[in-house]
Amino acid sequence: MKGFTLIELAITIAIVAVLASVALPLNELVLQRAREHELRRALRELRVALDAYKQASDEGRIPKRPGESGFPRKLEDLAEGVEDQKSPKKERIYFLRRIPRDPFSNDPQLAAADTWGKRSYESSHESPAAGRDVFDVFSLADGVGLNGVPYRQW
Repeated sequence: MKGFTLIELAITIAIVAVLASVALPLNELVLQRAREHELRRALRELRVALDAYKQASDEGRIPKRPGESGFPRKLEDLAEGVEDQKSPKKERIYFLRRIPRDPFSNDPQLAAADTWGKRSYESSHESPAAGRDVFDVFSLADGVGLNGVPYRQW
Protein backbone atom coordinates (compact mmCIF):
# COMPACT_ATOMS: atom_id res chain seq x y z
CA MET A 1 0.00 0.00 0.00
CA LYS A 2 1.40 3.31 -1.07
CA GLY A 3 1.04 6.59 0.89
CA PHE A 4 -0.40 9.81 -0.47
CA THR A 5 1.90 12.08 -2.41
CA LEU A 6 1.90 15.78 -1.66
CA ILE A 7 -0.09 16.53 -4.82
CA GLU A 8 -2.75 13.91 -4.03
CA LEU A 9 -3.07 15.29 -0.50
CA ALA A 10 -3.44 18.86 -1.85
CA ILE A 11 -6.12 17.72 -4.32
CA THR A 12 -7.99 15.89 -1.55
CA ILE A 13 -7.89 18.96 0.70
CA ALA A 14 -9.10 21.14 -2.18
CA ILE A 15 -12.03 18.80 -2.87
CA VAL A 16 -13.02 18.76 0.82
CA ALA A 17 -12.79 22.57 0.95
CA VAL A 18 -15.04 22.92 -2.11
CA LEU A 19 -17.58 20.49 -0.65
CA ALA A 20 -17.54 22.37 2.68
CA SER A 21 -18.03 25.72 0.96
CA VAL A 22 -21.09 24.33 -0.84
CA ALA A 23 -22.52 22.71 2.28
CA LEU A 24 -22.38 25.84 4.47
CA PRO A 25 -24.69 28.02 2.30
CA LEU A 26 -26.99 25.02 1.85
CA ASN A 27 -27.21 24.64 5.63
CA GLU A 28 -28.02 28.35 6.00
CA LEU A 29 -30.74 28.00 3.37
CA VAL A 30 -32.25 25.06 5.24
CA LEU A 31 -32.27 27.07 8.48
CA GLN A 32 -33.87 30.09 6.79
CA ARG A 33 -36.55 27.87 5.24
CA ALA A 34 -37.32 26.36 8.64
CA ARG A 35 -37.63 29.79 10.27
CA GLU A 36 -39.85 31.01 7.43
CA HIS A 37 -42.07 27.95 7.82
CA GLU A 38 -42.33 28.68 11.55
CA LEU A 39 -43.18 32.34 10.80
CA ARG A 40 -46.00 31.29 8.47
CA ARG A 41 -47.36 28.88 11.06
CA ALA A 42 -47.21 31.45 13.88
CA LEU A 43 -48.88 34.15 11.79
CA ARG A 44 -51.65 31.75 10.76
CA GLU A 45 -52.17 30.64 14.38
CA LEU A 46 -52.39 34.23 15.65
CA ARG A 47 -54.68 35.39 12.85
CA VAL A 48 -57.07 32.47 13.34
CA ALA A 49 -57.20 33.27 17.07
CA LEU A 50 -57.83 36.98 16.37
CA ASP A 51 -60.71 36.06 14.03
CA ALA A 52 -62.17 33.64 16.61
CA TYR A 53 -62.03 36.38 19.26
CA LYS A 54 -63.83 38.78 16.92
CA GLN A 55 -66.49 36.17 16.16
CA ALA A 56 -67.04 35.53 19.88
CA SER A 57 -67.37 39.27 20.38
CA ASP A 58 -69.91 39.54 17.55
CA GLU A 59 -71.88 36.67 19.12
CA GLY A 60 -72.08 38.54 22.42
CA ARG A 61 -69.85 36.13 24.32
CA ILE A 62 -67.30 38.87 24.99
CA PRO A 63 -68.44 42.30 26.18
CA LYS A 64 -67.93 45.07 23.65
CA ARG A 65 -68.32 48.77 24.39
CA PRO A 66 -69.91 51.06 21.81
CA GLY A 67 -67.37 52.13 19.21
CA GLU A 68 -65.06 49.15 19.82
CA SER A 69 -64.10 46.85 16.96
CA GLY A 70 -64.54 43.59 18.85
CA PHE A 71 -60.88 42.61 18.50
CA PRO A 72 -58.76 42.05 21.64
CA ARG A 73 -57.10 45.05 23.28
CA LYS A 74 -53.83 43.11 23.58
CA LEU A 75 -52.45 39.84 22.25
CA GLU A 76 -52.18 38.39 25.73
CA ASP A 77 -56.01 38.29 25.94
CA LEU A 78 -55.94 35.40 23.46
CA ALA A 79 -53.97 33.18 25.86
CA GLU A 80 -55.16 34.59 29.21
CA GLY A 81 -58.75 34.12 28.15
CA VAL A 82 -61.85 36.25 28.67
CA GLU A 83 -65.04 35.65 30.59
CA ASP A 84 -67.81 34.10 28.47
CA GLN A 85 -70.87 36.32 28.94
CA LYS A 86 -73.22 33.57 27.74
CA SER A 87 -71.90 30.94 30.14
CA PRO A 88 -73.99 30.52 33.31
CA LYS A 89 -70.79 29.80 35.27
CA LYS A 90 -68.92 32.68 33.58
CA GLU A 91 -66.26 30.28 32.33
CA ARG A 92 -63.32 31.70 30.42
CA ILE A 93 -62.84 31.37 26.66
CA TYR A 94 -59.26 30.69 25.54
CA PHE A 95 -58.17 31.24 21.96
CA LEU A 96 -54.52 30.16 22.27
CA ARG A 97 -52.56 28.05 24.74
CA ARG A 98 -49.68 30.48 24.44
CA ILE A 99 -48.60 33.38 22.28
CA PRO A 100 -46.04 32.13 19.72
CA ARG A 101 -42.79 34.07 19.34
CA ASP A 102 -41.70 35.61 16.07
CA PRO A 103 -38.99 33.13 14.98
CA PHE A 104 -36.93 36.02 13.57
CA SER A 105 -36.87 37.91 16.87
CA ASN A 106 -33.35 37.87 18.31
CA ASP A 107 -34.14 39.25 21.78
CA PRO A 108 -34.88 36.41 24.23
CA GLN A 109 -35.72 38.99 26.94
CA LEU A 110 -38.85 40.13 25.08
CA ALA A 111 -42.18 38.59 25.97
CA ALA A 112 -43.64 36.57 23.09
CA ALA A 113 -46.36 39.17 22.44
CA ASP A 114 -43.73 41.92 22.19
CA THR A 115 -41.89 40.16 19.35
CA TRP A 116 -44.74 41.03 16.98
CA GLY A 117 -45.75 44.25 15.30
CA LYS A 118 -49.40 45.01 15.92
CA ARG A 119 -51.92 46.66 13.63
CA SER A 120 -55.09 48.17 15.02
CA TYR A 121 -58.44 48.09 13.27
CA GLU A 122 -58.20 51.82 12.53
CA SER A 123 -54.79 51.68 10.82
CA SER A 124 -54.27 51.09 7.13
CA HIS A 125 -52.62 48.07 5.57
CA GLU A 126 -49.95 50.25 3.96
CA SER A 127 -48.82 51.79 7.25
CA PRO A 128 -49.81 49.48 10.11
CA ALA A 129 -49.83 51.03 13.56
CA ALA A 130 -50.75 49.91 17.05
CA GLY A 131 -53.88 51.35 18.60
CA ARG A 132 -56.78 50.49 20.89
CA ASP A 133 -57.00 46.88 19.68
CA VAL A 134 -55.09 44.17 17.81
CA PHE A 135 -56.61 43.58 14.39
CA ASP A 136 -53.53 41.94 12.82
CA VAL A 137 -49.91 41.07 13.55
CA PHE A 138 -46.76 41.18 11.45
CA SER A 139 -43.09 40.33 11.84
CA LEU A 140 -40.73 43.08 12.94
CA ALA A 141 -37.84 41.40 11.09
CA ASP A 142 -36.00 43.52 8.54
CA GLY A 143 -35.17 40.64 6.20
CA VAL A 144 -36.67 39.48 2.95
CA GLY A 145 -38.02 35.97 2.50
CA LEU A 146 -36.86 33.45 -0.03
CA ASN A 147 -40.00 34.39 -1.98
CA GLY A 148 -38.73 37.99 -2.35
CA VAL A 149 -41.35 39.49 -0.01
CA PRO A 150 -40.20 41.37 3.13
CA TYR A 151 -41.14 39.51 6.33
CA ARG A 152 -43.07 42.57 7.55
CA GLN A 153 -45.50 42.09 4.65
CA TRP A 154 -46.29 38.42 5.24
